[in-house]
Amino acid sequence: MNKSKNFTPGFIMVLHTFGRDLKWNPHIHCLISEGGYSDDAYWRNVKHFNYTFLRNAFRTALLNELETHLGPSFKKVKAACYKNHKHGFYVYARSQKCDPKIVTKYLSRYLGRPVIATSRIDNYDGANVTFHYNRHEDNEYVTETVPALEFIERLIRHIPEKHFKMIRYGGIYARNRDIDKKLFRAVPP
Repeated sequence: MNKSKNFTPGFIMVLHTFGRDLKWNPHIHCLISEGGYSDDAYWRNVKHFNYTFLRNAFRTALLNELETHLGPSFKKVKAACYKNHKHGFYVYARSQKCDPKIVTKYLSRYLGRPVIATSRIDNYDGANVTFHYNRHEDNEYVTETVPALEFIERLIRHIPEKHFKMIRYGGIYARNRDIDKKLFRAVPP
């Protein structure tokens, strides 16, 4: 196997803007193939991901992209992000070969997930809404009661602009690639 070949993994990225408490908490769920496809139709399995590299690479790519779009005024914020996040941005990742049914269940949960499930709404008394969640930091069960209008505000802030894509496909999962016609030969049945 030639390690100098350019291998392309597949990835599906889903942008969520909400946290469990319905506040603004933008984050990305990303499913990455445990392998890559070369331009000459060779598949290489990958069994290990370097999470330190992943955290730093994600931080660098995101900050560079933001600087490209926001311009020089972003330089101070970018420098502060490097200073305050010396070990990269938070990445929760685990490598695991999955049964296709498990992957499908995982994807369907995150691709079509609403801001809040109706099962988490405990009460509406005409003026206030009570809902619950498990806090991310310590998994503690929290019940919150807020005025109905505040609850609606928390929900509608997460409605994306028209035509804004919350799901992106990259690498071998991207559409309309000429090399895809050879992909089926590279992956063992």
